[in-house]
Amino acid sequence: MGAAAESLQSRSAPKPPLKWAGGKRWLVPYLARLWDPHRHRRLVEPLCGGLAVSLGLVPDRALISDINPHSINFYRWLKSGLSIGARMQNEETYFYEQRTLFNQLIRQGTADTDKAAGLFYYLNRTCYNGLCRFNSSGEFNVPFGRYKKIVYRTDFFEYVPAFAQWEFTCMDFEKLPLEASDFIYADPPYDVPFTQYSKEAFGWDEQVRLAERLAQHPGPVVLSNQATDRIEELYRKLGFDVTILTAPRLINCTGDRTPAQEVLASRNL
Repeated sequence: MGAAAESLQSRSAPKPPLKWAGGKRWLVPYLARLWDPHRHRRLVEPLCGGLAVSLGLVPDRALISDINPHSINFYRWLKSGLSIGARMQNEETYFYEQRTLFNQLIRQGTADTDKAAGLFYYLNRTCYNGLCRFNSSGEFNVPFGRYKKIVYRTDFFEYVPAFAQWEFTCMDFEKLPLEASDFIYADPPYDVPFTQYSKEAFGWDEQVRLAERLAQHPGPVVLSNQATDRIEELYRKLGFDVTILTAPRLINCTGDRTPAQEVLASRNL
C-alpha cells in the first residue's frame, strides 16, 4: 500500500466538496493498490455519492454517474467553475427558507441551474450530518444540523482542471455507455433498511441487478458494501474475490462508532 500511497501523494486533486454519510475516503488507500496498475484506463463510478473515491484516485479520464440528479448537477457546475453569490449562514430559520426555495426549484423543473447547485451545496453543509435524503415526491427533507460553526465556500475553481476529462451523467447504472476496458468502482447504498437518498429507493432487487451487471463487465471491477451475509454470498456466487475489511462507522444516528465490516469484492484485476 506504500507505493500506491506515494503515487496518490504525487498527484494533486481537490478534496470532496460535499459532506457525505458513508463516504469512502478511508477506503482510498486500499483501492489505490488495485487502481494504480490500471491508471491508463477510464475510471467509471456508477454510484458516485460524495465523490471521495474518484477524487482520491485522481484518474485522468472518468465517467461519473449517480441516480441523484442534484449531486450530479452540482458536480457539472463545478466542472464549469461554480461561484456562489448567495448568502450562506448557519441559522435554522434561514436554513428552512433555503430548503423551501430549493424544493420550489425542483417542483418548477429548474433544479439543473447554478442557483440550484449553490442551494444544494448550502443545504448539504448545513443539514443534519450531511445527509442527502428525499421524499417520494423528490423533495429534500433533511432537517437543520445544529452545528456550532460551519465553513462555507463560495468558489470552486480548482475543480475545473481536475474535471476537464471527466463526464458527469445521471442515469441508471445499467444504461451507462461502458467501454470494455473501463475500470469500474461501485459503491451502492448499504444493504440496510434505509436506502432512499434519491426519489428512487435502492433495495435488494437493485443490489442483485447491480451485482449481475458488474459480473458481465469484461474489464476490472471493484465493489464495496456493508458486509451482510447476503451481500457476501451474492458476490462470491458471481465469481468475485471477496475481502472483508474493518470500516470506520463515521455517521450513526445513535452515536455508535463501533467498527463495521465492509465487503471489498473484485474481479478481472
